[in-house]
Amino acid sequence: MHNHFNGLKTAALFGGIWALLLGLGALVGGGRFIWVFALIGVATTFYGYWNSDKLAIRAMHAYPVSEAQAPAMYRIVRELSTAAGKPMPRLYISPTPAPNAFATGRNPQNAAVCCTEGILGLLDERELRGVLGHELMHVYNRDILTSSVAAAVAGVITSIGQMLMFTSMFGGGSDEDRPNPFALLAMSLLAPLAAMMIQMAISRTREYDADEDGAKLTGDPLALASALRKLELGVARAPLAPSQDVVNASHMMIASPFRAQDVTRFLSTHPPMDQRIARLESMAGGPVHR
Repeated sequence: MHNHFNGLKTAALFGGIWALLLGLGALVGGGRFIWVFALIGVATTFYGYWNSDKLAIRAMHAYPVSEAQAPAMYRIVRELSTAAGKPMPRLYISPTPAPNAFATGRNPQNAAVCCTEGILGLLDERELRGVLGHELMHVYNRDILTSSVAAAVAGVITSIGQMLMFTSMFGGGSDEDRPNPFALLAMSLLAPLAAMMIQMAISRTREYDADEDGAKLTGDPLALASALRKLELGVARAPLAPSQDVVNASHMMIASPFRAQDVTRFLSTHPPMDQRIARLESMAGGPVHR
């Protein structure tokens, strides 16, 4: 598995999220309610941890499938999980024509892998194997847990920031209790952006690592490169609407599910597809001939 100081990076990024949360708490009531913000952070972190195997499944309206219903998917996942020495995850299919796939779950024992109907119809079996190898490595690297908790805490920071911005504009409380309105306004504007950037930093790093580790697991980096190229075109033809549930789950998906105008390249939780493809092709010694 990939080992580019991921534990240290994750600890630093989570430290940044918690610093933002406590900084917001320090601005309210002269810091007297900072413990409330700390409790919110603990509760949100626990909720994101415990429910990380359910939120994305629910957002995509996915249903569990048996081996008889999805024999190729079962065969590939069983082969790859056996090769990795890990338990077989639960398998789901999402009834949407948008091509995508994701894994979820706080650990390999509570993991699930989901493919959309769109991706199953778009990719051949070799390409699907590359995608499923990528998703399994997200589980084995504990990426799903990290990104789910980061997304949950970042969401809380964003909500609190919006609440503080409202307070700074319309006032409330005594002059003694009220913090500096300029500091409050700046924090309420910058905190959600900073939380979003922290979440994206976690997600983008993990995508590159899962691409590389998944290609090593399957032994076929060009299969994943080919799948990513097809997914880029497939998502452009059949994007998902950016509803809040889907936005919250989008960082788990192998490809950003939205139209380019719905999410800019800078704000995407995924690295640029051409860079991911180039990295995979370099693993195989050169570009795919097409």
